[in-house]
Amino acid sequence: MSSSGAPSHKALSKIACKRLQKELVEWQMNPPTGFKHKVTDNLQRWIIEAIGAPGTLYANETYQLQVDFPEHYPMESPQVIFLPPAPLHPHIYSNGHICLDILYDSWSPAMTVSSICISILSMLSSSTEKQRPTDNDRYVKNCKNGRSPKETRWWFHDDKV
Repeated sequence: MSSSGAPSHKALSKIACKRLQKELVEWQMNPPTGFKHKVTDNLQRWIIEAIGAPGTLYANETYQLQVDFPEHYPMESPQVIFLPPAPLHPHIYSNGHICLDILYDSWSPAMTVSSICISILSMLSSSTEKQRPTDNDRYVKNCKNGRSPKETRWWFHDDKV
């Protein structure tokens, strides 16, 4: 297993497949600004290219998100991580894990991949400095052996970045 976290590999439910096919069609017709879906034949794992917004610390920088969908999506949130190299940001760990409440405690089945991407871009865009979270080294060390970010008990206390 890799340190990016291995989601369960149960097949998607019929509801999840229909929902993801609908989201994919909507994405192809109207992709969120600053994102490109890398087409593969795997509906359960999306690779998305994210481009930093103009006028921000991340302007024109390109990163890749990996989105893994669970069997019961959208009732359960997807696992979303940055593939290496992850951007330097106070809420993004060097292993690509993202501390963002909508990916965990504040998830709603009404959210979509597009809304997740917009939230991540907003988080990047509002940052005033490029740095790792203060507990990066300890957290990453504790994530060895493929622990998923969804297994972390996040503490959401800083909404400034």
